[in-house]
Amino acid sequence: MSYNNILTQQEGNAFIITINRESKLNALNRETLQEIKHAVLSVQNEKTVRGIILTGSGLKAFAAGADISEFANFNIEQGKKLSSDGHEVMNTIEQSAIPVIAAVNGFSLGGGCELAMACHLRIASENAKFGQPEVNLGLPPGYAGTQRLIQLVGKGKALEMLITTDIINAEQALHFGLVSKVVTIETLIETCKEMVDKIATKSPSALAMVINCVNDHFKNTSPGFETEILEFGKAFGTNDFKEGTSAFLEKRKPNY
Repeated sequence: MSYNNILTQQEGNAFIITINRESKLNALNRETLQEIKHAVLSVQNEKTVRGIILTGSGLKAFAAGADISEFANFNIEQGKKLSSDGHEVMNTIEQSAIPVIAAVNGFSLGGGCELAMACHLRIASENAKFGQPEVNLGLPPGYAGTQRLIQLVGKGKALEMLITTDIINAEQALHFGLVSKVVTIETLIETCKEMVDKIATKSPSALAMVINCVNDHFKNTSPGFETEILEFGKAFGTNDFKEGTSAFLEKRKPNY
């Protein structure tokens, strides 16, 4: 199937999904997220696919956040729907029986960081940058970032990143457990393919069971996930959201 915003191809054991919006730093609009979800689901019964690699086009960005212009004028109910739909996409990736590896090239911010965290493994290039800058827009993260960041780096570091919006580099991400390996940009995809080849020597059914067991420990149906959807939607009714998104689109600092 052809898509408008992503490219897909199979190389050996690996099914590679590339976000193809390089001119927009691979920003995640709603259509792009749904295409990623469809692509992941489309190979679940393909026996020749032993791993999925998710990456961004170009050298600058894996995905530099959500497409702000798309939802700047949303109301509370539209905001809740946006978050709920985003959670569904991230859950689809997390619950994939085929391991999904995020090949993080460049910026992985906001929704992009949430997308990477939904993957089972994250391998970063040396120029990768991670962060959750949503509060600059008068919003909390909306695609389960408040929940998965805690799981990966712990409550203290997660809160620091969420409320200061500090961006961390690849080596810091490795230190805090956000990624499992850092490699050069030139070897990023090849390293991920090698990981898939290693995975391909293991039992597919056992891998699916492991993923299910690990996911069950964190249960993405816990109250925190639903709270994030509600709080994200609520933010769309605040003056802070109006000021934050206006400032972003006008390329100025917000005045809170």
